Amino acid sequence: MYKKILVPHAGSPAGDEALKHAIHIAKSDSAKIIILHVLETLPPLPLLLHESQITRIKRQMKEVTQTMKRTMENEMAKRIKLCKKNKIKAELKVTSGIPADEILKIVDNQKIDLIVMAKRKKFKGIKRIMAISSVSRKILEHISCPVLIIDVEKK
Repeated sequence: MYKKILVPHAGSPAGDEALKHAIHIAKSDSAKIIILHVLETLPPLPLLLHESQITRIKRQMKEVTQTMKRTMENEMAKRIKLCKKNKIKAELKVTSGIPADEILKIVDNQKIDLIVMAKRKKFKGIKRIMAISSVSRKILEHISCPVLIIDVEKK
């Protein structure tokens, strides 16, 4: 039924729980899992800075981003090994950008059949209705494939 399953993963225990569900589904369908980690882009620099300061800060931000990317590639490689240990084909993508937008791009470009992702927060009362994070909400509003949202918080 599913050939490609996308698991957006922030490197958190919640992402690991979503991955466990994806592995379980992939086993029964012989599906491939694509683990996606998105490095969020930083906001633009204030215009009040001198040009030399902006150049220096941009260079430092680029170095930090490259370091973060390498770190997450190494961290996510452990998740790829877990998939392979379970005899699941898996692929890792680490990108930069706005998480929801990057997820939507991958879904379109890779012809994803299912997204399995974790929900971040749980609220009580009226806020519970709006509890789905902005990333999850945007995905649900703009996607045509099934989405499995894993609630990892204990009640």
